[in-house]
Amino acid sequence: MLELYQAEWCPYSHKVRQRLTELGVDYVIRQVEPAREDREALREATGQDSIPAVVLDDGTVLGGEADEIIAQLDALLPDGRWAEGHREQAAAHERVRLRPR
Repeated sequence: MLELYQAEWCPYSHKVRQRLTELGVDYVIRQVEPAREDREALREATGQDSIPAVVLDDGTVLGGEADEIIAQLDALLPDGRWAEGHREQAAAHERVRLRPR
């Protein structure tokens, strides 16, 4: 099963989580320590200390900028059957979030 090394506070992790949801992929979330110097488990699993990072079933690591990871995922995996619905829900949520109060 895919593994996503990430943190909830990280906007780049959010972007990758959203794309994995659109792709309909099941994955395990691995939370990382806030400080890079404390991310020993991440370094052991991926060879890097930045997030997000995705580890594929075959052990391949997708890392770097969120857009690079998403492009690699898109090249490997087709959209899930609910992709458009997820995109619509995300856009609606963003409009509500940005609405002046």
